[in-house]
Amino acid sequence: MESYQKKGLFYAISSGILWGASGTVAQFLFSATEITPVWLTGIRLLFSGGLLLLFLKLFRRQKVSHVWQSNTNRQQLFYFAFFGVVPSQLAYFEAIHYGNAATATVIQFIGPLLIVIYLAISQLTWPRRSDLFCIMVAFAGVFLLVTRGSLTSLTLSPAGIFWGFGAAAGQAAYTLLPRKLLQKNDTGLIVGWAMLLGSLPFIPLLLRTKIKLSITAYPAIAYVIVGGTLLAYLFYLHSLKYLQPAITGMLSSFEPLTATILAVAFLGVTLNAAEIAGIMLVLAPAFFQALDRTKKFHS
Repeated sequence: MESYQKKGLFYAISSGILWGASGTVAQFLFSATEITPVWLTGIRLLFSGGLLLLFLKLFRRQKVSHVWQSNTNRQQLFYFAFFGVVPSQLAYFEAIHYGNAATATVIQFIGPLLIVIYLAISQLTWPRRSDLFCIMVAFAGVFLLVTRGSLTSLTLSPAGIFWGFGAAAGQAAYTLLPRKLLQKNDTGLIVGWAMLLGSLPFIPLLLRTKIKLSITAYPAIAYVIVGGTLLAYLFYLHSLKYLQPAITGMLSSFEPLTATILAVAFLGVTLNAAEIAGIMLVLAPAFFQALDRTKKFHS
């Protein structure tokens, strides 16, 4: 394997692991402290967005303010921030709060399949047979996750299921909304401003909320901001320089895998055979679709 491919694999896998670990750290914070999903979302968006823009200005020498010079850019940034970034972040943390990091991260992973459904409806076309198969497989996996294989009861709370699907829908919106912006602007710049803009409604809450934090909470919060957001995102972008997007997308499965392993190992989350099968069914379509895109790239 050539060195550039090894670098790509390293950055792609590392980004998935960093993102997945942030979900487990968030679950720890919700269970061990007074921190709420809303508070953590605000802190994450404010500092991650600010740090990302600072990194681009100082180390990439980018002009970070030029994106605001266009009325069209400002409108699209607003929509991306408040209908993409904020819902995806908040719903994900709420899903962890009402469920656990493992199930929340796995359910969120069906976001790309929701994009397939949305495009089919908006364009009035049927999805391909392979896409329909992937959708059915993924939703069968989610069914096993939330029921543990029982047809008569739910093991995940209705709120956990609602916010899990909300996180998946948020991820889909997060992907679809900035497409025009990203055609003319740097991805990191758009995401950084969207995070910072999305944090503004949370600032009054952050200022008036007093939370008693333990010594272990501070490094956990710092990890969610720096390791689980800033570094994870920069690593993901860097991997795209070495690997095809389809391969990088496939390797993003390390995020739910990491969240699951860490939740089981450190937070006492237990999974039965049905739930493990459900996780595999949710992740399998991502591999199938990535391989399909790779074949098209080479054809």
